[in-house]
Amino acid sequence: QVQLVESGGGLVQAGGSLRLSCAASGSIVSINAMGWYRQAPGKQRELVARIARGSTTYADSVKGRFTISRDNAKNTVYLQMNSLKPEDTAVYYCNSNIISSAGTLRVGDYWGQGTQVTVSS
Repeated sequence: QVQLVESGGGLVQAGGSLRLSCAASGSIVSINAMGWYRQAPGKQRELVARIARGSTTYADSVKGRFTISRDNAKNTVYLQMNSLKPEDTAVYYCNSNIISSAGTLRVGDYWGQGTQVTVSS
């Protein structure tokens, strides 16, 4: 079984910074990709940033402000968020595509429980 545990959310003023972390654990064989999504009240969940095989992808709204990085040895992905805006307020979810082994190999998409980020104006 695989688990993703997020940390680092909170309340910050506009212009401030936060760093989110997401650690994957369990019967992990390898991790194909890790990323962050967010969901604001009344809106659909959207991709924020994703990293796979060294390649990164960002939503246009966060380019130049957010940086995604990954520590392969720790199975952990980070999201450094700078110059935060009130419109960045949302629940942020970690997502990962993982090959795991609990008897047999399987590939699956896993989600963290979510962490609240609130940016005040």
